[in-house]
Amino acid sequence: MVITLKWIYNVKLDELGGILKNKARLVAHGYRQKEGIDFEESFAPVARLEAIRIFLAFAAHKNMVVYQMDVKTVFLNGNLQEEVYVSQLDRSVDPDNPNHVYKLKKALYGLKQAPRMSMMGKISFFLGLQISQSPRGIFINQSKYSLKSLKKYGFESCDPVDTPMGEKSKLDEDKEGKAVDPSHYYGMIGTLLYLTDSRPDLQFAICMCARYQARPTEKHLHAVKRIFRYLRGTINWGLWYPKDSSIALTAFADADHAGCQDTRRSTSGSLQFLGDRLISWSKHIDIRYQFIKEDVENGVIELYFVNTEYQLADIFTKALGRERIEFLINKLGMRSFTSETLK
Repeated sequence: MVITLKWIYNVKLDELGGILKNKARLVAHGYRQKEGIDFEESFAPVARLEAIRIFLAFAAHKNMVVYQMDVKTVFLNGNLQEEVYVSQLDRSVDPDNPNHVYKLKKALYGLKQAPRMSMMGKISFFLGLQISQSPRGIFINQSKYSLKSLKKYGFESCDPVDTPMGEKSKLDEDKEGKAVDPSHYYGMIGTLLYLTDSRPDLQFAICMCARYQARPTEKHLHAVKRIFRYLRGTINWGLWYPKDSSIALTAFADADHAGCQDTRRSTSGSLQFLGDRLISWSKHIDIRYQFIKEDVENGVIELYFVNTEYQLADIFTKALGRERIEFLINKLGMRSFTSETLK
């Protein structure tokens, strides 16, 4: 099979939206490859965001400065074991041999280039996260993306609200409700989900609304719009990792009782700290964490009962009022900073 090619153009921006450089890449339509013919296996080493937050939390603990490097064509120099053929580009077809194809000797990029490494300075923008380093600690937020999202859906000048979801709000399937455009609803949910990389306070409300993407109604859309209104008033909020504090691992877990209005199932949530730095959270407890039971039995982990008032995972199990939300996000280590206030 012949794989077709395409030029991809992109403008690379910095954390403030300024243009860093224009990029062009020749890419293959890899989705046309057949396993066992064009390739045997595929693998892309991508770091989990939890790993990135752990690294930054440890750097803050050790009072380190984090720098970023870019490895040029690092994955593009491997020899191909299979025979892979690609077509000629539309605008550069050989007039004497228009039906000929190319046989790749190496991965598509970097046929003659050697890997190169360039220093990018102190880390400030990584996988959509704005990372600000100051003498007091490291601040992670997504204010630039928040502003872009608000503008995209027309909420840049809306009236803000105090909480992402009304206190004790109970969403259900709303079978009798008026349906809305599902593609518009999907887009809003997807946009908001990306913000949960640095905004655990949004997690419960967004995941609750995401349950009803199969048939969203005006009731569900109203709940999503409220999240945007909350975002409008909390644009600069993010995770604060103070320097020189402890590195002890602490976790919280909580669950409501039959909170789902449709299935009467309970909603669980958990979060993990390194010292005072929140590094991981989830609105549910995955089965892969069941090994913790063995660690408890072996004395590796100690369990303590936490009163509801101080149960930080409460934020992932139910809609809360303003005072409770403010108390919890403060305990989670969330702060509102700008580049000026961090100095």
